[in-house]
Amino acid sequence: MTQENARRMRQVTAALASSRTEVRLAAALSAGSNPELELVDVLVARCAVESDFFVRDMLTWALTQHDHNAVVDRLLPELTSPVARARGQALHTLAKIGDPRAWAAIGPQLLIDADDEVARTAWRTAAGLVPHGAEQRLAELLGTQLGRGPRDVRLSLSQALMMLGEAAVPVVEAACDASDEAVRAHAIATLRLIEDPDSAFELAVEEAKRVRTLRGAPLVGTDAC
Repeated sequence: MTQENARRMRQVTAALASSRTEVRLAAALSAGSNPELELVDVLVARCAVESDFFVRDMLTWALTQHDHNAVVDRLLPELTSPVARARGQALHTLAKIGDPRAWAAIGPQLLIDADDEVARTAWRTAAGLVPHGAEQRLAELLGTQLGRGPRDVRLSLSQALMMLGEAAVPVVEAACDASDEAVRAHAIATLRLIEDPDSAFELAVEEAKRVRTLRGAPLVGTDAC
């Protein structure tokens, strides 16, 4: 490393640690505009602790401007980090790069991660990187998460299943008859979205509730048991 590179790395590192968001944002922009291999470690390390969404997004952009092989090599170990933000941001950046090696590193543990943001990012990343022939297995794993979390989490899972297309249909259809009410409603809403991607998720949820209610109602004109 030249003295000039060492000086710049110190400057970028210090700027990324600034308490001022605009300074950190400018530092990430500078790192991506003038990529240097030595900055990869600095950028990845900052991803794990950066609190601002826009700065994190700029950090991801900066990493995508560097040598992809070097970045992927540095990001893959982050997927097992005890820090949720490190796992989530690594997944997000790997999705942007699209390196096939990331698929092999996204195991079931990330797809069921206890942190909702990590799990949501893992779902999207896996659905975007899944190789031909592995869609059914991924759909089965994603299907275990139906009914999980609030609206935004459920919508993320539905979108990931939609990305898998026909491979997801048997899994979602089977979940429509699940004993768990939340799983059934989510599965029905997801199936509506797969059949009609332009439909709104809220409308699909309401339709799922209506179907669920009708399934439990007695038929008109029949005697009660």
